[in-house]
Amino acid sequence: MREVLILAGEASGDLHGAALAEQLHALRPDLALTGTGGGRMRSAGVTLLEQLDGVVGFVALLKHVPAHFRLLRRIRARIEGGNVALVVLIDYGFFNLKVGAAAKAAGVPVLYFITPQVWASRAGRMKSMARVITKAAVILPFEEALLRANGIEATFVGHPLLDRAVAMPDRAEARRRLGIPAGAEVLALFPGSRAGEIKRLLDDFLAVGRELERRRPGLHVVVSVAPSVQLDPARVPYQMVGSASLDILRAADVALCKSGTTTLEAAVADCPCAIVYRTGSVDYAIAKRIVKIPYIGLLNIVAGREVAREFVQQAFEPMRVADALAPLFDPQSAERRAMLAGLADVRARLGEPGAAARVAAMASELAR
Repeated sequence: MREVLILAGEASGDLHGAALAEQLHALRPDLALTGTGGGRMRSAGVTLLEQLDGVVGFVALLKHVPAHFRLLRRIRARIEGGNVALVVLIDYGFFNLKVGAAAKAAGVPVLYFITPQVWASRAGRMKSMARVITKAAVILPFEEALLRANGIEATFVGHPLLDRAVAMPDRAEARRRLGIPAGAEVLALFPGSRAGEIKRLLDDFLAVGRELERRRPGLHVVVSVAPSVQLDPARVPYQMVGSASLDILRAADVALCKSGTTTLEAAVADCPCAIVYRTGSVDYAIAKRIVKIPYIGLLNIVAGREVAREFVQQAFEPMRVADALAPLFDPQSAERRAMLAGLADVRARLGEPGAAARVAAMASELAR
């Protein structure tokens, strides 16, 4: 049986890889699915060569280079074995572009689903991407034109988040699921999905919660806990909820989000928010030199303007963030009305549900 290699390297890629695998199994049961990823991909029927958790930051990345190159040798040998019909790369450009080059050399087509963010930094990578990518399936609306202008056959397939949002509850049902009183004001905190982020951000997220509690007596605070981290209940004095980000955002009046996909989830859930981030001083110094866009939050990047306030590095001070969030609780405030209009604009830009099905159709065609 011919096989498709699906290669993801972190939690978000595992989620998207699993959705793709389910669609591709239904469309092409004649293909075996093998790859790298996590538990979701395994549950979706992908035979994992190795389970990867992903890394974040330049300093952390360097520590994983030896393991990555050992795995690269294994994957290259598998591709050269002659049974691989297609390689599907999901994000994780540091590793996956090397796999793409190996596939290209072996004459195996390459479908890149969620390409590296060359619009943010390292635009020079588009030359190497054009050499190895057969087709690209992109999830942000401006990526298609950018990649096509640089010789890459790219198609905007819509954002995968919209598939999850189809089953999103309304506000009342979300609050019922979480056990939150119907009339309570709710602040949602999303401090990150990696241990390093939690270490750097959690205390200040909690400080924002305490300050807003002081200003708004009776405020109910919910902390979102990613599957990849554990929070000490003795450290967190609020309700903690795991693996339910869209439910939490639908239940909340306002959210504080670490930059990342959660900011787009806030847009889809129609939840006003602010965006924060803080990283190590070395990583930040490097990022400042290579990142070429004015925003850090995906919500703002898609909008092309600052819909949600951003607080990065030293600017992330709990009192300043609380000042920005406080007006968003008021249904009649100009700040909340402007934010809701901006969120609606972002939702409209993200396309239509069905990204995984569209990518599966592309994969099926290339695998022939």
